[in-house]
Amino acid sequence: MGDEQTVLVVDDESQLADLFATWLTSNWTTETAYDGTEALEKMDAAVDVVLLDRRMPGLSGDDVLEKVRAQGYGCRVIMVTAVDPDFDIIEMGFDDYLVKPVSKNELLELVAEVAGRSEYESAIRDYYALVSKKALLESEKGDHELADSDEYRDLRERIEDLEQRLDETVGELSTHDEFVGAFEDLRSEY
Repeated sequence: MGDEQTVLVVDDESQLADLFATWLTSNWTTETAYDGTEALEKMDAAVDVVLLDRRMPGLSGDDVLEKVRAQGYGCRVIMVTAVDPDFDIIEMGFDDYLVKPVSKNELLELVAEVAGRSEYESAIRDYYALVSKKALLESEKGDHELADSDEYRDLRERIEDLEQRLDETVGELSTHDEFVGAFEDLRSEY
């Protein structure tokens, strides 16, 4: 991964929040919040992933999630809760869901996977932007102009590099079949 990502751990059980943060500190920058209000105070654009307890006094995790999305933060959110999921989760804007108790390995693997999705989506956006520019140039310029252009050659190299990175990332993510299937569908649309 590129720059170290930040995970905000939100749980009203402070010992559990601190434990999760301790588990995560070897791979991520971590912050903790012990209620919904504190979570919103600590929320900023630097937060990449939020581990969010669903049932907290005051502002619930559901309320925090709604406010985070309403404020336009693009972070990933993993709901971590003792509440078994019900149909109300369908309309909620979280990225994944863990039911307590949670093991260290389970938590580390899911945070890594969810954080990787952000990088993958960013690379996909970059890739399609570059491919669009390449297609536009190819429709407007003649073969000789393209062959003589250093900028066009650089653009093609950037696209090839991104294709290779995306292929490698898909290979790493292939343990999550549904996730890969969704991105294969996305890729086939373009």
